[in-house]
Amino acid sequence: MNQLEKQALKTSYGEFVRIGLALIFLAAVLIYSFSTSHGIENSLFLAVAAVFGAYMAMNIGANDVANNVGPAVGAKALTMGGAILIAIIFEAAGAFIAGGEVVSTIKKGIIDIDAFGTDTDSFLWAMMAALLAAALWLNLATMAKAPVSTTHSIVGGVMGGGIAAAGFDIVNWGTMAKIASSWIISPLIGGVIAAAFLLSIKKTIVYKEDKMKASSKWVPIYVALMAWAFSTYLVLKGLKKIWPQLQAGFNDIMFFSVEITKKPSFVTALIIGAIIAIIVYLWMKTRINTRLLKLKNNRRSVNKLFTIPLIFAAALLSFAHGANDVANAIGPLAAINDAVMTGGISAKAGIPIWVMAVGAVGIALGLALYGPRLIRTVGSEITELDQMRAFSVAMAASITVIIASQLGLPVSSTHIAIGGIFGVGFLREWLEVTKSIEKEIKLDKKEIKSDKKTLTSLNVELKKINKKSKKAEQDYQRITDLYRLIDKEEDELKKAVKELKKDQKTLYVKRDAIKKIVTAWVITVPAAAVMAAGIFYMIKGIMS
Repeated sequence: MNQLEKQALKTSYGEFVRIGLALIFLAAVLIYSFSTSHGIENSLFLAVAAVFGAYMAMNIGANDVANNVGPAVGAKALTMGGAILIAIIFEAAGAFIAGGEVVSTIKKGIIDIDAFGTDTDSFLWAMMAALLAAALWLNLATMAKAPVSTTHSIVGGVMGGGIAAAGFDIVNWGTMAKIASSWIISPLIGGVIAAAFLLSIKKTIVYKEDKMKASSKWVPIYVALMAWAFSTYLVLKGLKKIWPQLQAGFNDIMFFSVEITKKPSFVTALIIGAIIAIIVYLWMKTRINTRLLKLKNNRRSVNKLFTIPLIFAAALLSFAHGANDVANAIGPLAAINDAVMTGGISAKAGIPIWVMAVGAVGIALGLALYGPRLIRTVGSEITELDQMRAFSVAMAASITVIIASQLGLPVSSTHIAIGGIFGVGFLREWLEVTKSIEKEIKLDKKEIKSDKKTLTSLNVELKKINKKSKKAEQDYQRITDLYRLIDKEEDELKKAVKELKKDQKTLYVKRDAIKKIVTAWVITVPAAAVMAAGIFYMIKGIMS
């Protein structure tokens, strides 16, 4: 009992510290926001909204960032502490260096802000409800160890708050249909690309007799492809804010000038990515042969060659996430700030540095305090990952976003990453487990069904005999036999259930994890919408 008490106190202490640090951050945001906007109408309202935004940012850090570094942790390329440190640095760098100066106040145009007219109060209440509902849903998902989409949470919150404020006609249902389609598109494309890359690595390197010779040829190519994909991805998604300044700087140092454009084109991004990929290939080619001399001709050595590229992939994914999703997540807060400061409603709003700081610092704090839970889920509780598999997932994440953005397909980075993990897991089953295990599972289930049926019929017969007022000698004998048979069938049923669980564990992708995650994905938008509508009516009731 003394040991249990000590363990309980130790666990509680850690939880109290985490909650305490989170509350200190929220209090600091409240004080700063209120003190800097004091004297402006609705300044208290803005301060409360800032707290909601900070709470949202922490939940993004606890849930969404796990998709960027989880595979690297699961593959043991990074320790938990190292992954969190890298994610914090690159998430914040992405937010501050390449985060948008302007963000759409209504994510992806899912509601028509003209429906609010001049009713600024309803707009403020709807945005506050959206922020808080999205944050609460992310919090619940994190507690359930379910990685969900931050963007979809915000979309659901904005939709629910908008409907509560102005009715169902305010929603752009065509856009919502596209967002719903991403529940299938994102994980499917991510899974296929990740499985294709892993299969390619296996066929070109792992299945070869001389793995080191094959690695010398193919590893530089795969790493160069990764450099090309990530460079293109970062130029397209991460450098939009500073692209004109980069072009101006290029014109200053070169003998020829380029036309200043608002953002990089796809072809420009591909060319820049190809140049970087060639440099990476040449560097890898000169370095890898020296390293191969120290390695044995086995699979473990091949995995070691992908460790450093995988760490870079985790860092680059975190940077791109910080550049894009941070601004999107604090969009409602930027909208509230703009509405309070100007007294009107705008389709686009500038993001003050303090709002961006709330997003960046909140994400970093949420990741440090509560991120490990989801990082473990993504990294090891869906399927077992090594460096090659995690590398394939990272490749799928970058390539899928590039393809989808050019085709105009709505995708979620969370769904792509998880889909990639499912893809490599199912490929492993297909290649290594064979269909024998699935056959065994079907037989186990059939045996359980038969045992349950037999057990039911024996119990029915026993009840009939026990109901007799007068029992013959053979009835008592039959009762004894029935009790013995029932005990035997119960033992057989337990054995069958045990065998079923054993066979299910042999499968490389945990089916329970799939069910939980897919369910969370499907209900994210409606759940956030219902919560936002409820919060809107609560705010309206308080303020009226």
